[in-house]
Amino acid sequence: MAGMTEVSSLTGRLLVATPALADPNFDRAVVLLLDHDEEGSLGVVLNRPTPVGVGDILEGWAGLTGEPGVVFQGGPVSLDSALGVAVVPGGSEGEGAPLGWRRVHGAIGLVDLEAPPELLASALGSLRIFAGYAGWGPGQLEDELVDGAWYVVESEPGDVSSPAPERLWREVLRRQRNELAMVATYPDDPSLN
Repeated sequence: MAGMTEVSSLTGRLLVATPALADPNFDRAVVLLLDHDEEGSLGVVLNRPTPVGVGDILEGWAGLTGEPGVVFQGGPVSLDSALGVAVVPGGSEGEGAPLGWRRVHGAIGLVDLEAPPELLASALGSLRIFAGYAGWGPGQLEDELVDGAWYVVESEPGDVSSPAPERLWREVLRRQRNELAMVATYPDDPSLN
């Protein structure tokens, strides 16, 4: 491993905050990586619902988002911008992706929120709207991984649209087939043990 020139892309994987991660922005966060290369990384936090309804800011898309029908805080960067992440069933099979949707990984992709919602309505399996995103500069995420801040696990299409986002951190860890499943039982406040 001399000279980390080759960055193995983690695009489409989940970053799950370890109990050791001290940044309150990412306490128990589950982040879907939408982009990861030598220039840095970008993702959205999947388990931070806000009180703001999707219809309050993007009326046309409200009918296409699942429960809870609210905007999620994707991360601390660019909170005034919205990102749409959608699962297109069969979108990974390679036939033409629907207009206004760009594949990120498998059936998960980004939605062009400027496009007319009806263009995509029939193709979408699930849609979630995020305000802001999480970003890392070149090498920054790798450093955090070395420091033990994140577990890297495979994503499943249902993670994007989890109807119970407050349980996502435990659910993702619980389905791992290794010692990470034990971390899911970690108390919310370790000082109470």
